[in-house]
Amino acid sequence: MTTIADAQHKTTFYDFKVTTIDGQPFDISTLRGKKVLVVNVASKCGHTPQYAQLEELYLKYQDRNFVIIGFPANNFMGQEPGTNAEIKEFCTTKYNVTFPMMSKISVKGKDMDSLYQWLTSRELNGVLDAPVKWNFQKFMINEQGQVVDYAAPGDKPFDAKIVDWIEKN
Repeated sequence: MTTIADAQHKTTFYDFKVTTIDGQPFDISTLRGKKVLVVNVASKCGHTPQYAQLEELYLKYQDRNFVIIGFPANNFMGQEPGTNAEIKEFCTTKYNVTFPMMSKISVKGKDMDSLYQWLTSRELNGVLDAPVKWNFQKFMINEQGQVVDYAAPGDKPFDAKIVDWIEKN
């Protein structure tokens, strides 16, 4: 479960705290100054092979102040039924994932995590409405902690829209 640290100012990505897939607290503000690609992931989806491309993208650009954060979610046809431990095992053994993975959350519906409420609502993020349509939707967060765009679930990690955003100074 994420929380908003300070409601006195306009909320940014850095105001959230989440939990890693290993159950440890993670303060997103530690990513200040980096471009972040936030992706809701699932192990039993037609888009699951994107894990390999996401890892490749992460390895290629991690030295350029870029990071990917994966959020497992079971919101679409039960395609992420596993526990955090099972998800971690799957990601690391099948796809050699080294980018940060967080604990399983809900990315839509009445139990939607507060981070995803912020990501998907223009009223909260000040930029765009982008309800999560399926697994592997990708949100682009700039170095100031603002949503700048998103890519649809079927858009591959190396699509020009994402690569151009990462490479743009």
